[in-house]
Formats: sequence, structure tokens, C-alpha cells
Amino acid sequence: MEASEIWMGPLPDVVPGGLPNPRVAIAGIAIECSTFSPMTTEYEAFTCRRGEELLSYYPFFDEFRRFARWLPVMQARSLPGGAVSAEAYRRMKAEIIDGLRSEIQSGGPLDGLYFDIHGAMSVIGMEDAEADLAVAVRNVVGDECLISASMDLHGNVSRALLDQVDLITCYQMAPHEDEWNTKERAVWHLLERLRTIPDPAARRPWKAWLQVPVLLPGEKTSTRLEPAKSIYAQVPGVQNLDGVLDAAIWVGYAWADEPRCQAAIVVTGDDSTVCKREAQRLGKLYWDARADFRFVAPAMSLDDALTQALAPEAPRPFVISDSGDNPTAGGAGDVSWTLGELLRAFGTAGYFAENGRDVTSQSSQRSARPSTSSSQPFQGPRQSSPDSPPSTPGSPQPCPASSSSSLTPPPSSPDLIRGDASGFSQAQPAPASNTDQPQGESVLTSPGGTELTVIHASIFDPVAVAQAVEAGVGGEVTLDVGGHVDSGPSGPVRIAGTVFSLTEGDPVAGTQAVIKAGPVHAIITERRKPFHYLRDFRALGLEPERAEIVVVKIGYLEPELFELQRGWVLALTPGGVDQDLLRLGHHHLAPGVYPFEQDGPEPTLEAVVTRR
Repeated sequence: MEASEIWMGPLPDVVPGGLPNPRVAIAGIAIECSTFSPMTTEYEAFTCRRGEELLSYYPFFDEFRRFARWLPVMQARSLPGGAVSAEAYRRMKAEIIDGLRSEIQSGGPLDGLYFDIHGAMSVIGMEDAEADLAVAVRNVVGDECLISASMDLHGNVSRALLDQVDLITCYQMAPHEDEWNTKERAVWHLLERLRTIPDPAARRPWKAWLQVPVLLPGEKTSTRLEPAKSIYAQVPGVQNLDGVLDAAIWVGYAWADEPRCQAAIVVTGDDSTVCKREAQRLGKLYWDARADFRFVAPAMSLDDALTQALAPEAPRPFVISDSGDNPTAGGAGDVSWTLGELLRAFGTAGYFAENGRDVTSQSSQRSARPSTSSSQPFQGPRQSSPDSPPSTPGSPQPCPASSSSSLTPPPSSPDLIRGDASGFSQAQPAPASNTDQPQGESVLTSPGGTELTVIHASIFDPVAVAQAVEAGVGGEVTLDVGGHVDSGPSGPVRIAGTVFSLTEGDPVAGTQAVIKAGPVHAIITERRKPFHYLRDFRALGLEPERAEIVVVKIGYLEPELFELQRGWVLALTPGGVDQDLLRLGHHHLAPGVYPFEQDGPEPTLEAVVTRR
């Protein structure tokens, strides 16, 4: 049975001295931050839920409402991005701390706290933001309050964070189809301890914690494939052992340059000996398999990916993961290099806005971190992840011009700036079937003689969208697209084509434009948006099932895209979440982390067992 199919059963009866109606608060901040992205995530990029809106966010709370007096203080959630500004973090932290303090002053001490975090939040000027928040929360709620944390398996578990919480767990699936199951498990265990153990000190389980010095991208550690599949398959068996409450394996977050970034194991329970033994066993399994992890799909340069996609025998639709600027992993979402290479490959009239620029020798030099403070707060939930909501479908149609938001560069933060981004090969123009065909029109056809359809999703650029709206559907445009937040190796890309569709009102993307340049259908959005669902494309008048090639800014494919593809490769493209970790330039990791160091001594892999 998959972890996404496992839901907790009924809560046990309250024992004498247990708490039938405890006071339990809900709070947290959840975001995944690439410190190699030049963007800064501001307060406005977060959706902050409070009160009934927060309670209603969790579908399983219908079963739990009657078992506690819930105090939904505030939980903030954002699409992954660059590091959070210190001001934005202070503002959210202050609201959480003030809210908890107010609840205690008005109603008395808290019995429990559900701490809903991600684990990979980076804040400018800090090295362990979740631990900082946890310490501040603990200082307010006091020692007797039981804290249960749920996290993403791509989060990081430092000792400083571990020491402040009592129960801690993470997802068991990547892609994260079991997020809601995991959150329910964290709340269930919290309520179960409060109901069945009268002594507040005895409620706190033992925690066997072990960091494994391995740091790999999620695209190499998908639980769909070996060895992660077999390793994670061990977790339910550990959880079912006598004396164990929960077991969890964190992959860690590869695109932050902080000492806490590495894999981690935590086994919690009432038998410290069993917890330690199993944590060490899981840790050794992970360490021994470190060199066996492979990408979820064949990984190659974009040049090679296009060669495979254009082969006459290539299955359709053929999906290419434009992995380096994946917005759901922390990419800025406007790196335009891949779009430029598509336009070049298909002989259209675009190319890079700086005429003839040689991207193979460019380094990424930035003096500031452009802000995404104007981004629409991210909504949720969605089927497999609350971090990527469904779009609001709408028929593509001309829409009135909308004001575009500006990007404000805050002060420079050199430690968070990506290093050398050179070394990306340029795709060569595909053979033309008609060398006299005018520039800007397709020169490639499918084996049946019809024009190819190539979809690129997506680049966010509010100015380019506004220009497309002004031209209207069917209008001819020449736009310099993307590269304004993360210039990468290309900067803006010039695309000359026809406005294929305009769609307004998407709760995440805002207004969206599709520009057709030869076979390339380039999706440009007003705000950053991941494209995970077929309805995301259909709302724009595109039919991905009928396309020959679909290029999407993503790493491993979300379930609907995975079902869509008949051929799939992972292109090693540039961006803040570059899959080639060694060329990013990490400088602050703990010593001995694989694959950054491969010749060091074997780690001891001895779990630390604590009980708060």
C-alpha cells in the first residue's frame, strides 16, 4: 500500500488524567528557498491563513475538530523561491509569537502545538530559520506544551530544530502524494499523546536523530525508483515496531548552502534502544546507497534532449523537464535560456535579445537580488501537494490591459548569489525542410507532414504579458521575454510571433499569454506559476496530448504529466535549482557531505538519542 493511501484510524479513548479537550494551537511558515536564486521572497508572496480559514485548509480536520479546542494562529505558505527577506520573516514570526502569547494570556497555557513547516526556508542573514522560529515558539508556549511538526522530506533537520519539538515527521513519497496523510499523522500522534498520557513529561517521546552526510537533488531520490523506493519501503515496518511512534527519512534540500543541508533520520518512540537501533539501520542503508541514486529520467544537455525529441521514432507527446528553473523547487521562473534555444533550434525569429550573445562563456554575475514582492500570494490546496493549487479554468479570450508589477532590487547579498553558470551547450538549428521559408515560421514538420506543436511552460514576465494584451489575440508581437529576475546565461530572449491566446483571472498566474513563433507555443504569465496539470494547458487553448514536444519547468514529473508522457528526458538546464550541484558553488556545507567530498573517512552514523 502506498503512503498516500494510509490514513490514521480512530483516536484511542481518553485515559484517566488524559486530556479530552486540550488547547492546541496551529502555526508555522512553509517555503522552500534556493540560496542560488537571485530573487528575494517578500511577505506578499505568502498566503497567510488564520482562524477558520486555516482550520478548513486541512481536510482531515473534520475528524479532529471535536477532540480539541483548536487555536489556529497563523500558517504562512509560499511557492518555493529565493531566500526570504529578513523583514518578511520578522513580520511573520512576530505575528505567530504575538498570536500564541495572546492565546495564552486570554485562555491559559497551551497543551499542544501543531507546527506546520517545510524545513528548507532560508532567510537572508540566517543559517537555520526553522530552528530560530521553533526556539521563539518554545520560549512562548513553555516546556509542558507538546509540539508536533510535519515537514517536507526535502527539508532539513538540525539538532537545534530537533531539540525544540517533541514529535517530528515528514513525507514518505516523492512526488509528495502523501502530504495530507503526513500532516494528519502529525496531528493524530499529538492528540493521541495528550489523550493517553497524563504526565506532561512522559508524553515526550525519545528521539533518535542521525544526520547522514549525503545531499542529493530530489530528482535523484524519487521514491518511485531504486534505491529510494526500497529504503523508504522500510519506514512503515519501523513505525510498526513496539516502542516506536514514527520514523522518517529526510533527503534534505540541495539548493541551499547551509551546514544543516544533508539527509537526516529521526525515529521517535518510547523505547530509546529500538529507536536508536532503527535510526542507525536506516541511516546506514541511505549512506551505503549514496552512489546508486540516479535521475528519475535520462539526464542530458538540452541539445541532446532536443535531438531525442525530434527523432522520427520519438514517442508523442515527448516531455522535456527544463529542470534548472523549476519554480516548485525554488527557481525564479523567468530564466529564458531554454526558450531561446528552442527558438534557435526551430529556426524561428527569436533568439537572445542581446544580438548574437555567446551564452556558452557567460558567468552569472549579479549585484542585487530582484524581489518578487509583487507576486500573488500562493493558494492551495491541491491533489498531491498543498503548495501547488489548481488553476481556475477559463476560455482563452482577449482581455483588457492590466497593470504590470515592478521588480525592486533590494540590497546585495553576495553569499546567496549563484556562481559560475557557464558550460551550457547551445542547441543547433534543426535541419530545415525548406531553406527559403521566411524567418518566424515553422521549418519543421511531423512525420505525417503536419506542423509540429512545441509547448514551453513557462516564463513569468508581467511587462511582456501586458504587451501581448495590448496587441490582442492574433496580433503580431516582438517581445523581450524573461531574464529580468534571474538573467542566467542568456538574459531576456526576443520572440517574434503571433498572440495565440490570452487568458485572465488565474488565481496564481494572473493574466497569461501564449505566443506562437513557428511551432513553438511559449506560455508567458503575469506571475510565477508551476504547470502540473493538463487543465493548466487546456485553459490556454493548448492540448498537451496532441503536442509533439512539451517542455515544462519541472524536475520529476507530477502524476498527470507522468501519465501524459510517452517519452521523457531531464534536461540539465541553468537556473537556481541546477541539477548539476557541483557547478553551483556550495561553500558552507558541513564537512564530508557526499558528493561534494567523496574521499573522506566513513562517517560514524551513530544516532543521538534525546528526550526534551
